[in-house]
Amino acid sequence: MAASRARRNLLIFAGLVAGVAALLVYARFRREVAGAWERVATGSRVVTTACGPIEYAEHGDGPAVLIIHGAGGGFDQGMQLAGDGLAHPGFRVIAPSRFGYLRTPLPPDASVDAQARAHACLLDALGIRRAAIVGVSAGGPSALQFALLFPERTQALVLLVPALFSLDPGARPAARASAVTMFLFDTALRSDFLFWAGAKVARRLFVRGILGTPPAAVDRASASEQARVAAMLDSILPVSPRRLGLLNDARVLSSLGGFPVERVAAPTVAISAHDDGYGTFAGARAAAARIPHARFVGYPDGGHLLVGHQPEAWGEITALLRATAGSASAR
Repeated sequence: MAASRARRNLLIFAGLVAGVAALLVYARFRREVAGAWERVATGSRVVTTACGPIEYAEHGDGPAVLIIHGAGGGFDQGMQLAGDGLAHPGFRVIAPSRFGYLRTPLPPDASVDAQARAHACLLDALGIRRAAIVGVSAGGPSALQFALLFPERTQALVLLVPALFSLDPGARPAARASAVTMFLFDTALRSDFLFWAGAKVARRLFVRGILGTPPAAVDRASASEQARVAAMLDSILPVSPRRLGLLNDARVLSSLGGFPVERVAAPTVAISAHDDGYGTFAGARAAAARIPHARFVGYPDGGHLLVGHQPEAWGEITALLRATAGSASAR
C-alpha cells in the first residue's frame, strides 16, 4: 500500500513539474513571438499601386536600390540584408514584401511575371523611374524578369544566391529541395509555435534545412557571422503571415521555366556558394556566363547565407551599384 501511494505521489509530482515546465515554455513562446509580431508591425507602410497594395520599407538617399527578399522573408528580411551590406549612406534602399508575405496580399496571378510587374508598379507609386534591383534566393527570378521586361528601368542587376535552377526554356528545375527541407516546410513552417519550438531544440537542423547552410560552416565562423545566421533564422518569425507567400514560392519555383537571359542589358553580378543547400551555384554561374556584361562570383563554401564571405560579397555588390550609378549620372 505504501509503495503504491509513493508511486502515485511521484506521478503527481512529475505531472506538476511537467505542467509548470510547459507553462514556462509557452510563456517564453508568447513573449518572443509577440516581439516578432511587434517587429513586423512597424517600419513599413502599404502603398496602393496599379498592381494592388504592396508593403514596403525604405531608408537612405541616393540612387534607388530595390531589394527583393527570398522565401520566408518580407520587407524586414530585405532591410536586414540591406543593413548587412548597404548600411553606409549613398543609396535609397527600398525593400518590398512580395506576394503573400506580411501585408502584401496574394493575388490570383502570383507568377514570376506578375511579381516583376509589381516591382515596377511599386517604383511607379514612389515616383522612381530607374533602379538597381537585387534579387535574393527566391526573389531572384522576379528580379531577373524585371530586368528583361524593363531594361530601360534597370540600372544594375544583382542575383544573390538566386533560385535559378534552370535557364533553358521548357526545362524542368535541375535542383530540388532535400527531403529534410520538405519535411521542415510541411511541419515547422505551418505555425509560429512549431517553428519557434523546432528552432530551439533542432537549431542545426533548421540552419541546414531552412537556411540551406552547413552547420559546420557556422561553427567555424566568427562570432558576428554566427550572430547574423541566428538573426536570420529568428527573423522568419512570425511564420503565419508569411505562409501564403511560402506556399506560392514553392509552387512557382517547382514549375520555373527558362529565361532568355541573353537579352539582359543591365550590368550584372551573380553570386553563390558551391555548398549552397538550395543548389543555386550552377544556376548563378550559368546566368553570368550567358548574360552580357555579367560577372560570376563563386565561393567554395558558406552555404546559402555565404557564411564567412558576406562582407566580400556585398563589396562586389556595392562596387557594381556605385559604378552603374556613376554611369547613369554621366548619361
